[in-house]
Amino acid sequence: MDKKSEQLKLMLECGIVPVIRAQSLEQAMNIVDAIREGGIKTIEITMTVPNAIGVMEKVAGKFGKEVLLGAGTVLDGETARASILAGAEFIVGPSLNEEVIKICKRYTKIAIPGTMTPTEVVHAWEMGADIVKIFPAGQLGGPKYIKALKGPLPHILFLPTGGVNLENAGEFIKAGSCAIAVGTALVDKKAVAEGKFEVLTQKAKQFLEEVKKARG
Repeated sequence: MDKKSEQLKLMLECGIVPVIRAQSLEQAMNIVDAIREGGIKTIEITMTVPNAIGVMEKVAGKFGKEVLLGAGTVLDGETARASILAGAEFIVGPSLNEEVIKICKRYTKIAIPGTMTPTEVVHAWEMGADIVKIFPAGQLGGPKYIKALKGPLPHILFLPTGGVNLENAGEFIKAGSCAIAVGTALVDKKAVAEGKFEVLTQKAKQFLEEVKKARG
């Protein structure tokens, strides 16, 4: 099995992609550490984090093989390439951008473009997406929408994001999601602001438990 296939397998086995938005490098590092302590080994640093590329370099340098690092909110090929050079192994976009997928293919990294409609989903898959992100999943009808998409498109791997929380995490998995992307429901803003990073560790464990239960 090649490196990318191994990483994709790891991501799918974990079943959770934490979406990290932070105010500073130090805060981001504390968040990553807390989530990793909770057992989640996949980490997505969004480009909305100040000096996101620098943050990714630090995370890659400190946690190396302990976490599978990715870049989120990637809008163009240039940002995708910079993220990959900084250590990102997977690239997530809020939208469908052919250049981003091309860069991922060029460097043999995991491409996860964002889509909303069945047409976009199929287009993303044809372009070479490894996983197709459904965004904003919560606002589109939640788990029911994933289940509806899975009917005619059973071969496509779906990653719902937006509105995923502890209450519906299991339902998203049961509906046919290969994994779930979780933002503030895991990276609790209040806990982060107060420096209570142990709250994130606990939430990470709870999310892992929900995924495990849903998979039976």
